Amino acid sequence: MKNEIQLFGTFFKIGLFTIGGGYAMIPLIEEEVVKKHQWLSRQEFVDILAVSQSTPGVFAANMAIFIGYKLSRLKGSIASTLGTILPSFLIILGIALFFQHFKEYPVVENIFKGIRPAVVALIAVPTFNVARTAGINRHNIWIPILSTLLIWLMGISPVWVIIAAGALGYAGRKLKELRIKS
Repeated sequence: MKNEIQLFGTFFKIGLFTIGGGYAMIPLIEEEVVKKHQWLSRQEFVDILAVSQSTPGVFAANMAIFIGYKLSRLKGSIASTLGTILPSFLIILGIALFFQHFKEYPVVENIFKGIRPAVVALIAVPTFNVARTAGINRHNIWIPILSTLLIWLMGISPVWVIIAAGALGYAGRKLKELRIKS
């Protein structure tokens, strides 16, 4: 029970102070789960991050489910997921109740304009950290850049990009093995 309360509190705090959605939560989750509490290793965190991105559903909830389950099975999953979702629900409920009364004020508009660049940074930082952990270097940096351009500029489905990257990675490894044998 103690673990579940700690999971709920940790993920509630993360959910309460994260603006910008699931990807903006990554640095806070990593800080709490890997560095502060040491519930997961950095590699376990990256693995959960990858699985969470590739499973259907809300990204932040997926992360909470996987981390909670790893630490305290079903009760941990429920506690961490509720901790993640509840702050957003309460904030959105509050905004929905009162937004009509203050949305026209320039101060409110300027606050939201100021938050946007910070959200971009919150998304960029974990991207670079994951790239470093995944072994992205000067020899293979072209792969994520090309993948991004194919998805963004050409409108190719990320599913096809992932399948092609996997097939090319497999083929490249086999070619390398053949060269070593000869």
